[in-house]
Amino acid sequence: MRRKLRINGHSHLLPYPEEIPQFMQDKGIFWVDKDRKFMLQKNWSRPVTDSSFFLNEKLEWMERFKIDHAVVLNLSQLYGNGLRVEEMKQALRFQNDFNAKVQHDHPSKFTCGFVVHPGFVRGALWEIERCVETLGLQLLCLPTHYMDTIGTWRCIFDEENEPIFELASKYNLAVEIHPYDGEKFIKLENTSWRFHLIWMLAQCADAYHFLTLNGYADKYPNMRTCFAHGGQLAQINLGRRIQGFDGRPDLFEGKTHPRKSVGHKNIFFDTLLHDTGGLELLVRNQGYKQVIMGLDDPYPLGEMESAVQSSYPGKILDLAVEQKIITSEECDDIWDKNVIQWLCGDDEAAKEKLVKRILGEK
Repeated sequence: MRRKLRINGHSHLLPYPEEIPQFMQDKGIFWVDKDRKFMLQKNWSRPVTDSSFFLNEKLEWMERFKIDHAVVLNLSQLYGNGLRVEEMKQALRFQNDFNAKVQHDHPSKFTCGFVVHPGFVRGALWEIERCVETLGLQLLCLPTHYMDTIGTWRCIFDEENEPIFELASKYNLAVEIHPYDGEKFIKLENTSWRFHLIWMLAQCADAYHFLTLNGYADKYPNMRTCFAHGGQLAQINLGRRIQGFDGRPDLFEGKTHPRKSVGHKNIFFDTLLHDTGGLELLVRNQGYKQVIMGLDDPYPLGEMESAVQSSYPGKILDLAVEQKIITSEECDDIWDKNVIQWLCGDDEAAKEKLVKRILGEK
């Protein structure tokens, strides 16, 4: 029996300032200041709140909290919405090449994702092919919503994007769905962090709504989708969606009943719900096998060490065991087996290869 692993299924990593090409700053796309205090875009900045945003410091942080491996998603600022086509391509290619290098240089520590822009489906397919075939990446990162070529905001699970999901299924990819850019299409003043605290969760619920209505978990059987932040509002909203479907069938002609996706083996959610009540509802709705550990480090809304919140990475699962929401064996699976299942699916050879990579075995 191999030892139990602690795999973080939702992590982020900033390039060091000198790793970011100059054109990214010149065009106002994205950069980090030389003192590593702020991440910036044109007319936007955000403080770097923890040193573990960066690679070497991240490795030290993982060592300190006994995290064996981390799944690194793309940076939300690099979805490319609203950029000119050539700038968008260059920015996304930089992100994907950066993540590929991190995985290549530290295979036992990181599995990294890559990002495409769904507004340009043909280009997205070419980039998926490049990232899988050339860079060896197996995790596709997609936004909950994106801007199409005529400036309309759409949900990622729009039927126009089916070629992307078909290719993801062909390549046996894990897919991460993450919210961002809500303030660009929700007409409310950006105040009191409302887009991160409330609307991001609504964006996830909206994407889950259309994944399930379109029956994509069955239509693309080798694509496994994980929703960030526990798909939190999707859990509390389940009954309303079922009643809506049953009560107004005229609005859902040709669509799949929401019940068919509940607990589906190809739909996963991370643990980042911030309280055990939310986690209990997630586990009750979907089953613990569909839950993966997600710390969202090193963001302040992640599960970080914090004296104010008396928090530390892994606290929510420890509390859930203590409160008998899950067993200690189920807790181990959420850290280990479930993350591997999301990343590899039923491909046993891929699972074995991943575990050997994490353990540093040939």
